Amino acid sequence: MDFGLVLQTDPPASKVVGLMRRAERNGFTHGWTFDSAVLWQEPFVIHSRILEHTDKLTVGTMVTNPGTRTWEVTASTFATLNSMYGNRTICGIGRGDSAMRVAGRKPNTLARLGEAMTVIRDLAEGREALVDGTAVRLPWVPEGEGRLPVWMAAYGPKALALVGEKADGFILQLADLYLTEWMVKAVRDAAEKAGRDPAAVTVCVAAPAYVTADDSPEALAHAREQCRWFGGMVGNHVADLVGRYGEHSAMVPDELTAYIKQRQGYDYSHHGRSGNPDTAFVPDDIVDRFCLIGPPQAHLAKLSALRDLGVDHFAIYDMHDAQESTIDAYGEHIIPALR
Repeated sequence: MDFGLVLQTDPPASKVVGLMRRAERNGFTHGWTFDSAVLWQEPFVIHSRILEHTDKLTVGTMVTNPGTRTWEVTASTFATLNSMYGNRTICGIGRGDSAMRVAGRKPNTLARLGEAMTVIRDLAEGREALVDGTAVRLPWVPEGEGRLPVWMAAYGPKALALVGEKADGFILQLADLYLTEWMVKAVRDAAEKAGRDPAAVTVCVAAPAYVTADDSPEALAHAREQCRWFGGMVGNHVADLVGRYGEHSAMVPDELTAYIKQRQGYDYSHHGRSGNPDTAFVPDDIVDRFCLIGPPQAHLAKLSALRDLGVDHFAIYDMHDAQESTIDAYGEHIIPALR
């Protein structure tokens, strides 16, 4: 199992770079950032600094989308970083939640997302692609030398099918064992139906991790409060699914949708941050199911179970009051045991 660190690109950028360097020293192989142009600083500028100041870390977006940049711009940006630093990037992509909604736009359609994934990958790897009906190629990218895996974030049945059909990797933003098993199966079934090797689709689970000194009620309560924001972030996507499929739909498990009944809107100014006041509706059991909290042995047990379900990569959302200690704890106790 590989491990990644996920950060928002809050200023100062030097702190983001420093945490990524710390992660690499502790055995993390990947560094990920949010991509929402209004809420945070431009990730690709910071990616260039991360790549310059690390040796082997692979850097990517968690996640970009097809709507805030034209596809040839996204492809050119990734291809430039790869040319400079040796194919050390991944394009994590989704329909667009905060990036689109904060700017007054709706998330992209799955059809648009599916087309964009193919175009961005082809252009970044030196092949010709159609962009709005025009044949385009990046002439400075030698075909066969560039490499850009495209990993797609998804929850709903149609999105999971698209992952299996077209993506190189699947980003699942929660660490619930039941839902992981259900969604990984959906992706693999779709890949097989599309004539692809299901095992060739990398499975990445991304969720907050908070390592405590013990499993006392006080320690766990504090960890839950630091990670409760995540249930609110996931709830945005779940609300979309409920709006599309209805409650208690056979298409989407109740284990994913039931907890948002008390949700009453969402303010993106607190997006992805501990203490988010719009996430009080998230119950403790959802925090426990969706996140990893507790002493190192609790993390090891859950990560081992996720690995047995086919998870190849665990990416830590490190937005809480124990960023450095969590990175260090994973480096000392968890990554060596699972690699």
